[in-house]
Amino acid sequence: MENLLNSISSIVWGPVTIIMLVGTGIFLTLLMRCIQVSKFFYGIYLVTGKFDNPEDKGEITHFQALSAALSATIGTGNIAGVGTAIALGGPGAVFWMWVTAFFGMGLKYGECLLSLKYRTIHEDGSISAGPMYYLEKGLGQKWLGLLFAFFAAIASFGIGNMVQANSVAEPVLTYFGIPKIVTGLVIGVLVFAVIIGGIKRIGKVASRLVPFMAIFYVLGALAVIVTHMEGIPAAFGIIFHDAFTGTAATGGFAGAAVAQAIRFGVARGVFSNEAGLGSAPIAHGAAKTEEPVREGLVAMLGPFIDTIVICTMTGLVIILTGAYTEGLTGADLTARAFNIGLPGMGGYIVAFGIMIFAFSTAISWSYYGDRSVEYLMGEKFILPYRLLYCLLLPVGASIQVSVVWTISDIFNALMAWPNLVGLLFLSGVIVRTTKEYFADPERVKPYRS
Repeated sequence: MENLLNSISSIVWGPVTIIMLVGTGIFLTLLMRCIQVSKFFYGIYLVTGKFDNPEDKGEITHFQALSAALSATIGTGNIAGVGTAIALGGPGAVFWMWVTAFFGMGLKYGECLLSLKYRTIHEDGSISAGPMYYLEKGLGQKWLGLLFAFFAAIASFGIGNMVQANSVAEPVLTYFGIPKIVTGLVIGVLVFAVIIGGIKRIGKVASRLVPFMAIFYVLGALAVIVTHMEGIPAAFGIIFHDAFTGTAATGGFAGAAVAQAIRFGVARGVFSNEAGLGSAPIAHGAAKTEEPVREGLVAMLGPFIDTIVICTMTGLVIILTGAYTEGLTGADLTARAFNIGLPGMGGYIVAFGIMIFAFSTAISWSYYGDRSVEYLMGEKFILPYRLLYCLLLPVGASIQVSVVWTISDIFNALMAWPNLVGLLFLSGVIVRTTKEYFADPERVKPYRS
C-alpha cells in the first residue's frame, strides 16, 4: 500500500503538475506585466493598514489575512523541505525555489483577487471564500468547486493536522523527553481554543504569532550566516553555478544533475509557499476590503516572505556550514547545519522553529478545512469538523505518519488541478479587474505608480 501511495504521489507531484503550476505562474506574470515587481511596494503599503476602510465588509484586516495565510505556509517546508531539496537536488535547488517563488507571487495575486471578487457574505457578516466559489460563480462549474473542496477537506486532516502534530511531538520528545501523546493532547486543546473563534480569532493569533516566529527563526539563521560571512559570496556562487551545471559528489553527498536541481527546487518551493494550490485564497477572501486587487497585492507578498526570505535563510545555513555533504536530508540536515553553526543551541532553534511553525500551520489549515466542509455539506457540519480535527491531533502526534504524509501530499497536489483550471479560464477577469482598478485615481489614491 505504501509503495502504491508513493507511486501515486510521484505522479501527481510529477512533471505535469509542476509544469502546470509554474506555467500558469509565468502566464499570469506576463499578462500582469510583472505586477509582483511593479506593485511590490504598493502591496507592502496596503499591509500597513493605512488604506483600510473600517466600513468595508469582511472579517479580518489585510495584515491578519496575510498572517493567517503565512501561518499555514511557513511550516515544515521551510525547514525540512529546504533540507530535502538541497540533499537531493544540490545547492542549485535554492535558485529554482526562487524562480518558483517569483512566478508564485503572480499566482497568489490572481487566485486571491478572484477569491475576494467571488466570495459569499452571509447575513451574520461571516465570509465564505476560496477557489470553490470562483469555480462556481465565475466559471460556472460547480462540480469543479465541489472537487476542490473535497480535496482540500481531506488534505486538511493530513498536511495541516496529523503531520504537523507529529512534527511537534518528535522534537519535544527528543529535546525535552515529553511523551508524544501528551504533546498531542496539549496541541489539540490549544488549537481548539483558537479555531472555535473562527477566522477572526485565527487572524488575531496569526498576526501575533507569525511575526514572532519568522523573526525568531530568521535571527537564528542570521547568527549562523554572520559567523560564516566570508563564505557568503561563494555560497551564492555555488547556488547559481549548480542551478545550471549540476553538483559534483562531495563527502557524503552523491551529487546532483541540473534536472534534479530543477525538480526538487521547484517541487519543494511550491510545497512551501502553496502558490497555485488554492489554500491561501480561502483566508484572503475574508479580508475587510471591497477591492479584489488590493487583496491580491497583499497576498502576493506571501511567497516572497515564505520562500525568498525564510527558505533562503535555511538554504544559506546548510550551504555555508557544508552540512549538505554529510549525507543527511530533511529536518535532520537543517538541524545538523544549525548545530555546526551554533554548537549547543543550533538544534534547539530548529526544534523550537518546527514547533511554532507546525502549530501555526495547524490552526490555519483548520479554517481551510471548515470552509471546504461548509461548502460540501453545510454550516451545521462545521463544529463536528472542528472537533474531529482537534481529536486527530493527538493521534497524529502518536503514530508513524509516513502514510498519512503521502496521502495528504497527494490531495494537496490534487487541489491545484481544478484551481489552475479556474485561474486559466478566468485570467481575462483578473486582467480586466486589475486594469479597471489602476485606471481609477480615486480607488488607487493616495498611491501613484
